Amino acid sequence: MANTTKTQPKKFCYEHRRPAVTVDIVLFYRSQKEVQVLLIKRGREPFKGLWAFPGGFVDEHESLDNAAARELQEETGLRGIKLQQIGAFGDPGRDPRGHTVSIVFAAVLDEPRDARAADDASDAKWHSARHPPKLAFDHNKILKLALKRVVDLR
Repeated sequence: MANTTKTQPKKFCYEHRRPAVTVDIVLFYRSQKEVQVLLIKRGREPFKGLWAFPGGFVDEHESLDNAAARELQEETGLRGIKLQQIGAFGDPGRDPRGHTVSIVFAAVLDEPRDARAADDASDAKWHSARHPPKLAFDHNKILKLALKRVVDLR
């Protein structure tokens, strides 16, 4: 007699909470005087009013590349920029909303592109990459890595 009971897919349940996943985008360009970085001013908490990289949460079933392109477009209006993944940051406490791992993407543009603040950004401007304003989250740490990996090697 054949076994007619259906096998149910095994559910994996873990007792530990999982971190959220975000993307951050670091855009540079070199002016004649210095390296510039595009920052957005946060329009919402946490860190409302501070400067940060464009970025945000990865949606369910969304690739990291698509999330980075979407967040960049939503917060700055910029699109069609080839982004390169340069690292991940996940130290506990980097985001007061909870344990968050951010995948960082970067690009160096030949010239600055006009960005306009949208979504949860209240402003978007180019700033000195070597002397930025006060940054939200751990974005100073991210900026240092991005400068080494993307700009200083060119």
